[in-house]
Amino acid sequence: MKSFIIYVVGLAKRRTLAISSVVMLGVVSPLAIAESNTWSLDSTTSSARFFQGSRADPDSVNTGVALVTGRAKLDENDISNSTFDLSIYPADERWGHALRADGTLPPNYVPDATDHTLMTFHSKRVRKMADGKLEVTGKLTVTRVERSITMTPNDAYAGPVYGDPVLYTETREVRFLFPGLSTHPSSASLSSVALDRVALNQKVSLGLTGRAGVGHEDFPELLNAIQDTNWPSVVQNEQCQMPSTIGDDYSGATCTGTIIAATHHDNCQMPAVLGGEDYSGPICTPPSGNRTTIVLDLKMLRASSGRVADMRSGKDTTR
Repeated sequence: MKSFIIYVVGLAKRRTLAISSVVMLGVVSPLAIAESNTWSLDSTTSSARFFQGSRADPDSVNTGVALVTGRAKLDENDISNSTFDLSIYPADERWGHALRADGTLPPNYVPDATDHTLMTFHSKRVRKMADGKLEVTGKLTVTRVERSITMTPNDAYAGPVYGDPVLYTETREVRFLFPGLSTHPSSASLSSVALDRVALNQKVSLGLTGRAGVGHEDFPELLNAIQDTNWPSVVQNEQCQMPSTIGDDYSGATCTGTIIAATHHDNCQMPAVLGGEDYSGPICTPPSGNRTTIVLDLKMLRASSGRVADMRSGKDTTR
């Protein structure tokens, strides 16, 4: 009799566990499917490039590259639910420590000495066009930091005195057009049906490359900010060390890392004769035209991938 009771209880436990498992699967599966069709921005490997030129030749001169951080969500189920909240700034500036999750600065924020130029983009409308291209329209804000400089040449002169920083901002509506997607690391281009869920099935990472053209007369602050800013290369996992000894050949710290984006000086050429007293470096042809082109190279990760979890936990960092 005792053994019979024990057997029934054990069977009941097994049936209860089996039922619980079915219930759990019924709850988790739809969420997992929904999340697997959502892509998030990988801020550790995303970048932007700036070009100056004309409508006929928009990529005449590559004037700089920048780091891109923030949040972007690409929703395969409903493209109109996708969002892009991006921050674009020089790789050697430290805006990232102050920006809030939505890419805005706290009220009364005082930039430190390294902060000079910041661009933020907040999408207002995302739609898939008839030809399969992705159109993202939103507000682009340029923030510039200016400081007054006082120089009083006298016997006690010890250098310029900088005043309190002042932030100037200008906002315009711009439109980014993404012609297609690419998978990584192969970066093979997909067709115009790239946004189709079947084409993206089984992919854990993809690239979004889009561009926006802005005329100088429509947004003069944008061109001025790009021209007046130093844009160093974007490097992932940058590590710099000072040499143990500093001699006559000292040239600064030695840095290592993976270059994500670098400025290409295709408009510069070395002179035919080198070594003369009047040699001053390569000869660069100035850009022609008054049109600025911003190219976004965004790396997207499937929301359910482990890399996204690492990003959220702060395991990945980029200079």
